[in-house]
This record gives sequence, structure tokens and C-alpha cells, in this order.
Amino acid sequence: MESRRGPVKSAVPSNVVSPVRRCSRTACGRPAVATLTYVYADSTAVLGPLATYAEPHCYDLCAEHSERLTAPRGWEVVRLTDASAPARPSGDDLEALANAVREAARPQERAAEPGGARAADPAEVGRRGHLRVLPSPES
Repeated sequence: MESRRGPVKSAVPSNVVSPVRRCSRTACGRPAVATLTYVYADSTAVLGPLATYAEPHCYDLCAEHSERLTAPRGWEVVRLTDASAPARPSGDDLEALANAVREAARPQERAAEPGGARAADPAEVGRRGHLRVLPSPES
């Protein structure tokens, strides 16, 4: 960019500014993972996932400082979870999936359904909902 006096120079050299946002706590240089916002009208501190861009009235915190966060006496801390993060399956989810696979693998005899239901595939060993169990190919 140029002005009447010549090229405009930046006050801060671009190689000094880090693209990684750092924790707002004094003397902490770790990367930020969460954003803290105070809602003064509700006496609430809201800690959520790292905001898309740095806001002047919000504080970016590293993992350690976000876990140890406490609010002033009489205030409530609301911790929001990151919805974009992949949810880990619970033990119940994995057990339900394993049971469905076991059930689908069991041979089941089905009576012909009235009203012109579909004819069963002769190669089909069992069926559960939309899942079919087929015999393994002969070697």
C-alpha cells in the first residue's frame, strides 16, 4: 500500500505476530483451547470452545487454566462442550452395536408375510430389519 510519502510500513513486523492464539493468563505462553466470557448481568462465567476470532472482552485460556477455572463468590460457571468434536461412543452404544451384529448373524426362519411380501433371496441365511446374513462363499 502506498501513500503520498511512499510505501506504508507496518508498525509491527509481520514475523513477530504469532498465528497461534495464546492463553490470556499472565506469564502463560501455552496455546489457547477455550474462551472465557463474563456475563455480568447474570453473574455468570461462560467457558466454551475457542472462539473463531479474538474478542476484546473475552479471555482465551489454555487447557490447564480452563480446567482450574473458578468464578468469584456468588457467580456460576457454565461450561459449554464443543459440539464439533467427535463424540466418543459409550459402553452402551458399543454393546448395542455388538448385540445387533450377533442377532443379525443368527439364522432365522421367517414365515412368508401375507399380502404379497417380497420373496426371500435363496442365498440368504437370515435377516434382521434391513440387514441380511449370507453364507460364506465355498472355497
